[in-house]
Amino acid sequence: MFEFITEEEERGQVGIGTLIVFIAMVLVAAIAAGVLINTAGFLQSKAQATGEQSAQQVSDRLQAISTTGHVDTTNSTIDKVNVTVSQAPGAGEIDLRNATVNWIGPDGTYTIVHANVSDAATNADSDFSVTQVKDADNSVPVLNDADDRLKMTFDLTGSDSPDTLSEGESVTIKINTMAGATTAVRFTVPESLNGKQGVEL
Repeated sequence: MFEFITEEEERGQVGIGTLIVFIAMVLVAAIAAGVLINTAGFLQSKAQATGEQSAQQVSDRLQAISTTGHVDTTNSTIDKVNVTVSQAPGAGEIDLRNATVNWIGPDGTYTIVHANVSDAATNADSDFSVTQVKDADNSVPVLNDADDRLKMTFDLTGSDSPDTLSEGESVTIKINTMAGATTAVRFTVPESLNGKQGVEL
């Protein structure tokens, strides 16, 4: 016997096929939307982290308040340099144990780190110490308040330290915080050190 397909059955088959295609399109669109949402979330978190790091590089800086030198009266040279620092306006907490100093002087360049950094963790040439000048909550060596003042001391008498400074010599030091912000301090030894035990640089 012959089987006849009526017009209504043909329409039903076309409708089912259209429905299957529609469902497939919805599934593909849903998967694509999920991928786009995940990608957008990932990019947003990366952008936020990058923005925070950039802001820290700009704001988490040190500010040099004063620079002084201790005079070796026997040789009329500077054998210690003291740099008093504070947080720059708008800076967050700064741990000087994580700071790195580039010393550029008449006898060459040196990399200097905090005295508590182990020799195994660094290839630095020398180290500096930190003492408190004004530190209400005794957070030394961390600057965590705009009113904190800490003194970084560079001893120039060690075997691997920069050489002592003679009259008229100039030095630039660049203090780099953990956030990547850099503070440059340039100073010059006075033309005469005779009869002085300490000088402002």
